[in-house]
Amino acid sequence: MTDDTAILEGALANRSAWRADRCPVGKALEVIGTRSAMLIMREAFYGTTRFDDFAERVGVTETVAAARLRELTAAGLLRREPYQDPGQRTRHEYRLTDMGRDLLPAVLGLFEWGSKYLSPGGRGPLRLGHAECGAEAHVAVRCEQGHDIPLNELSLASARRR
Repeated sequence: MTDDTAILEGALANRSAWRADRCPVGKALEVIGTRSAMLIMREAFYGTTRFDDFAERVGVTETVAAARLRELTAAGLLRREPYQDPGQRTRHEYRLTDMGRDLLPAVLGLFEWGSKYLSPGGRGPLRLGHAECGAEAHVAVRCEQGHDIPLNELSLASARRR
């Protein structure tokens, strides 16, 4: 065992027997695997709700924004809610669902990784922090007992059927 690999147990130990179509990472990327989808989700976490704002802030065409918002809504990460400005037609805002909010650690993980490895000096222009106490916030892999888990102590095994 090296320090840079996880521990594969049970059926997963035979990697040639894996079925890629059952991989949760692959399934997740089918939903949010485009740059525009991830940036739309980022904007939703930052409070963006309206179509034109998504397109502008993500820097995509209206056609791309419409396609991604439709896909993210169909997948259950966002929901559409009607609104109407005075004198205007009814339009829709996009709001996070519970499923969408649960994507936050993955997006923040990319945020931290990008800041550390792709920003000058290893520090991006933004910081994650806890609004209540002011301390910096970090994404971590932790067990239910509260232990931080390094990669070489992380085990993956087939989920037990209930």
